[in-house]
Amino acid sequence: MDAINVFLIDANKLFREGMKRLFEGTPFNVVGEAGSLREGLSTLGTGQNPDLILIDLPSGADEEVEAMRSLREAHPSIRIVILTNDLETRRLSAALGAGAGGYLLKDIACEALMQSLKLVMMGEKVFPTHLAELLVSGRTEDMGAELPTRRKGLSQREVQILRCLLNGNSNKMIANHLSITEATVKVHLKSLLRKINASNRTQAAIWALNNGIGGELAGANVVAAAANQ
Repeated sequence: MDAINVFLIDANKLFREGMKRLFEGTPFNVVGEAGSLREGLSTLGTGQNPDLILIDLPSGADEEVEAMRSLREAHPSIRIVILTNDLETRRLSAALGAGAGGYLLKDIACEALMQSLKLVMMGEKVFPTHLAELLVSGRTEDMGAELPTRRKGLSQREVQILRCLLNGNSNKMIANHLSITEATVKVHLKSLLRKINASNRTQAAIWALNNGIGGELAGANVVAAAANQ
């Protein structure tokens, strides 16, 4: 993977220093940091153009959400991931609505964090598995109504594809893993979405979690779904 330029926004300077150490020797290169989104916007306005922004979104930070939305509009190529201590569905909904590519908790394992950020850079959306139930019950934007809980009617291949979705695999990765063509993956994906009454990959991943279909990354507290449904 090519080098990924990262900009850190967090009020805790010690945390920012820790993240810089964590990224040493990885494809993630910290090119700037700020203690607040306002400060970060000011710095980015001087010409910095990172690939990825990691930000802690404070509770009740409506102004920050709007600022993040403005940032995405001004720099649509920049990926934004919320990295926070708090588990709050409302904030997740607001962040995703503002264009964030992920919402992760700071207690995530280092390996899972790295994998999650790579998925975001591939165009996926990531969030903790234990947020799945809250996402559904909280009627988060684009999640739709509560999903059915029956596995009846799914073929073995469709279950395999669901597991791949939980691992954040793209159609190409699924095709390679299952030794089938991408066109075949799309056919199976369309069929399983219809069977479980899901509108997109995100809903399918949540359905899989709620029905005991685990993927390799599920235990690492990460679910991935396509950013552009």
